[in-house]
Amino acid sequence: MNDKERSYSILKNKLLKIFFRNQPPRPEDMMAQVRMANETLLHENPEIRPHDSDSYPGGLVLLSHDIDTLIIPDLHGRLGDLLRMLFSQSDTGRNFLEDLLDRNLQIVCVGDGMHCEGREAQRWNLAYREYLKEYRIHTQIDLEMRDSFGLMEMVMELKNSCPGNFHFLKGNHENIKNENGFGNHAFMKYAREGEMVELYVKKFYGSDFLEVYSEFEKNLPLLAAGKNFVVSHAEPASFYSKEMVINHRKYPDVIEGLTWTDDDSSEDGTVRLMIDEYINPSYRERAYYFGGHRAVSQKYSSRSGGKYLQIHNPEKCMMVKIRNDKEIDPDQDVIEITDKDFLEKLYVPIMKK
Repeated sequence: MNDKERSYSILKNKLLKIFFRNQPPRPEDMMAQVRMANETLLHENPEIRPHDSDSYPGGLVLLSHDIDTLIIPDLHGRLGDLLRMLFSQSDTGRNFLEDLLDRNLQIVCVGDGMHCEGREAQRWNLAYREYLKEYRIHTQIDLEMRDSFGLMEMVMELKNSCPGNFHFLKGNHENIKNENGFGNHAFMKYAREGEMVELYVKKFYGSDFLEVYSEFEKNLPLLAAGKNFVVSHAEPASFYSKEMVINHRKYPDVIEGLTWTDDDSSEDGTVRLMIDEYINPSYRERAYYFGGHRAVSQKYSSRSGGKYLQIHNPEKCMMVKIRNDKEIDPDQDVIEITDKDFLEKLYVPIMKK
C-alpha cells in the first residue's frame, strides 16, 4: 500500500466509523476534533482565503479554476447522504473522495450541518419532552446529536485532511450558542432546536466546549467564488464587496445577509452585482450563483432571472458537479444520487473485520 492508498484508507475508515457509531461522540474526542479544525481554519492559505485586516482568514474562498467542483447543499445531520456523494464514482473511474485527496477535486458545502429536519420532525417533538425535564432522560436527543455532531465530525475530518480543497460555508444553523447577534438569530422550527442543543451541549459537553465550538463556527467562510460560479448558504440579501466579505467579522450584516435571507427577499439586481464582483468578465454571462437555506421540492429552483439556483432538497441526495472545462448546464449538472444501499453492500464487511 503506497502513501496515497494509506491516506485514503485511513480517512475512509474514520468516516465510516462515525457513520456506524450509534452514540454521540465522546466529549473529549469531540473537543480534540474541534480544536484541530480551528487550527486548520485559522491557518488557511491566504491565496485561497485572503486574510482580513486583523490577519485572520477572511470570509471569502477563492476556488481553483483548474479542477472540478462539487457543491453540496444543506446536510442537516444526513451522514449517509454525505458518504453517498463522497463514494460515488467520478469521471476518473474512482470515487470523489479519492479525487479530493489527490487534489483533483474541490468540494464546497453550503452549510447547515446541524439540526436534522423533515423526516426527523417527530424525533424533535419527542426530544422536546426530554428537554422540558432537563434531559434526565435523553434518548431522543442523543440520536439527534449522534447525527448532527457526527455530520460535523465528518466535515472536520475532511477539512483537516484536505484544507485547500474542502470548504464548509457557514449557514444559519451554525449557531450552537443559539445567540442573537454577530449575524446570528436564535433558531426554532419543529420544537426549540436552538435552545435544546445549547442545553444538551452545556450539560454533557461543558461550557468550555460550547465556546470552542462557537469559535469554529465563526471561523468558517461565508462565500466561495469559482471560475464561473459563486456559492453562499443563502441568496445574498444585498450586494457585498470582496472587502466586506473578507472582513466579515466586522460586518454582522454580511453574515446575516449571506445566511438568513428568505426566498424572494434579496434586493433587485443583487445576484447579478455579486456575479460581476466575483467572476472574471470572460465568464460572467454564463455564470451562476448557488445557494441552499430554504427547501425546494425539485432538483433546483431558479430566481433572479435564472442566475440564482437554489439546490436544497432535503428529501433527496443532491449535489452539483461542475466541470472546470465546460459551461454549467443546471439540468445536467445538478445530480441526484439514488443508490441507497451501496454503503452497506460495500463497507459493512470492512467494519466487521
